Amino acid sequence: MTELDGTWSDESEFLRLDAAAEEAAIEQEEAPQPVVAVVGRPNVGKSTLVNRILGRREAVVQDTPGVTRDRISYDATWQGRRFTLVDTGGWEPSASGLQASITAQAEHAMSEADVVLLVVDAVVGATATDEAVAKVLRRSKRPVLLVANKVDSENLLAEVASLWLLGLGEPYPVSALHGRSSGDLLDAVVDVLPEAPRETDRSESGPRRVALVGKPNVGKSSLLNKLTGEQRAVVDSVAGTTVDPVDSMVELDGQLWRFVDTAGLRKRVQTASGTEYYASLRTKNAIDAAEVAVVLLDASEPLSEQDLRIVTSVADAGRALVLAFNKWDLVDEERRRELDREIDRGLVRFPWAERVNVSALTGRAVRKLAPALRTALASWDQRVPTGQLNSWLSDLVAASPPPVRGGKQPKVLFATQAGVRPPTLVLFTTGFLEAGYRRFIERKFREEFGFTGTPVRINVRVREKKSKKK
Repeated sequence: MTELDGTWSDESEFLRLDAAAEEAAIEQEEAPQPVVAVVGRPNVGKSTLVNRILGRREAVVQDTPGVTRDRISYDATWQGRRFTLVDTGGWEPSASGLQASITAQAEHAMSEADVVLLVVDAVVGATATDEAVAKVLRRSKRPVLLVANKVDSENLLAEVASLWLLGLGEPYPVSALHGRSSGDLLDAVVDVLPEAPRETDRSESGPRRVALVGKPNVGKSSLLNKLTGEQRAVVDSVAGTTVDPVDSMVELDGQLWRFVDTAGLRKRVQTASGTEYYASLRTKNAIDAAEVAVVLLDASEPLSEQDLRIVTSVADAGRALVLAFNKWDLVDEERRRELDREIDRGLVRFPWAERVNVSALTGRAVRKLAPALRTALASWDQRVPTGQLNSWLSDLVAASPPPVRGGKQPKVLFATQAGVRPPTLVLFTTGFLEAGYRRFIERKFREEFGFTGTPVRINVRVREKKSKKK
């Protein structure tokens, strides 16, 4: 009998109950959090304010406008309330080119936020850009707090009063650099935070979001055109034709889907440059915004390192995954045998991914994408009840206990599925579990409960044994 079978010593029982008590806390941690977006024109101190709220230097700060270009999320806490803090690039309503893309990211952050902090430079006062941004925010249906930043002394308080003219209520004078009145601002943020975040377009009542990703010239745009039945995306034999993500509503197998065609990924975002950098960044954002990703692979060519990197990036992002082997009309029997060997070697970490063999050119099997997408998304949303999970885990640990580490054998005390999208298991143990044993648990977990088409995350929480009171 093991601890999970129900025969417990007093100490083990204490640890089990302690772990069970922490289960509720973990579920609270994994629950969606309200979102607070920090917006404003360039160089007003948004990233400095973000660092002040976080209490640590996370956001990049430089005395040059436009350092922040993408929206970046951080976990923040104040007075026991947890929320997601989103730093954004400078908002320029009449911008063009790169600045327009940065503005679009800021607008997207605002549209998904539960609370918006509009940061204004109190030294400069309200500019035409500030007034334009305030006009947009006044029409929004969410709380907006006006932050008058760079108020480093009492002498500037008189200037703050003029910001009432923006029509967003009382300005909060702060100094993000020195921390002046930042606590008062956070008190106000907590007061207007909703109990639960707003509904987003990921609700099941709307079309499910699908990102089409892959390296350049693998056929993403051709597949989108085949699915929509029209020339929705530009197709050319030159690799890299698509730069900006292209959204299309597609009806497949009686269900409406929102497909996003993305730029081909040649390099890691960190090592790309110029236009390729921003295209890669937007593709990464498209993956993060999607619920499921279809990774297109050229079946007629050997799997490349970049193919594997893209699949890994989708799994690491926690998105449901479908592997679509395109150009199947060019694959002969010999190539199929070679491809099977390449999959066994290169995709050994992803045996759970849904697979479909298609041809965007001829339309072969493209309708099979819908069942694969539904299977992957059902697994992405699947939850195993705690009782059933622990009953299964009890038998597994009894038959195959964790390996000894440092002369001691760790015990698995309790387990819970703390979240979905992706499914996340938390194991409470008395010691560290080797990576190989965690993979073993994941493999057996999938054999028992399915979860085809979605990554499964396994976290371990080591509970120190507490000495009994004499």
